[in-house]
Amino acid sequence: MTLSADQLRANSDVIEQVEKATLRMVVQAIYDFRYEAIEIFTNEGDLVADIGEDITREALDRQGMPTIPVRLFGKIDYKRATYLFQPEYAVRQALFVDSKAEKITGAGTATIQTSQTSMRILQIRRQEYVDVPGELESIASVRGTDYLTTTIFVKYNYAESDSNAVPNRLASISVLCLPNGLLQDRYNPSVNDSIWRAGRDAPTRGEAFRVRISLPALKQKANWRVQSISGDPEQRLAWDD
Repeated sequence: MTLSADQLRANSDVIEQVEKATLRMVVQAIYDFRYEAIEIFTNEGDLVADIGEDITREALDRQGMPTIPVRLFGKIDYKRATYLFQPEYAVRQALFVDSKAEKITGAGTATIQTSQTSMRILQIRRQEYVDVPGELESIASVRGTDYLTTTIFVKYNYAESDSNAVPNRLASISVLCLPNGLLQDRYNPSVNDSIWRAGRDAPTRGEAFRVRISLPALKQKANWRVQSISGDPEQRLAWDD
């Protein structure tokens, strides 16, 4: 049975299960591609953000998934309409996976645009209450069919080299699943109970609103939502539940 939009809206626990299963899939794909990821990061001369995008796309394409031949739109690197199959149900899913790359000093957060989330962003910023809606739909309708939106971010944390002759080193990879907007009350019910931090934008310069997701704050809400892959390819993957 493929769950309908009404059934999904009525069962937050199912949405959690879908997101957890999807995160497992993405984490496994990135982990299986880790040797190539380290090699690409070391040898490519492109911008680190472009390198991360290439690694994520190659890793997920190699793994494959039950794809539905429907085009999704959005400002996210990797977009696929897929089926997710569980023992008791199936879900049509709009899967969005975006790649980030930052110095290791910024490993505790990931910058998110409003076009990359279906959550409302509730926080206190500069002593003011902020309530900004995400631009993704919690359940997307494409050609009259509903798809549960799932957003995952793969963040490549690198140590910057002091020499042009020595490449940057991939220190670790953080993979996180941002909650669907239908889980708002569980993860960000108010400005005083927030998983967000101020983004690196300057409103005085007319820059678009951005926000950072705090990985520790998200893990405190649900430990499994943030997974880490070591930059040492010989270190085995340990799922953090």
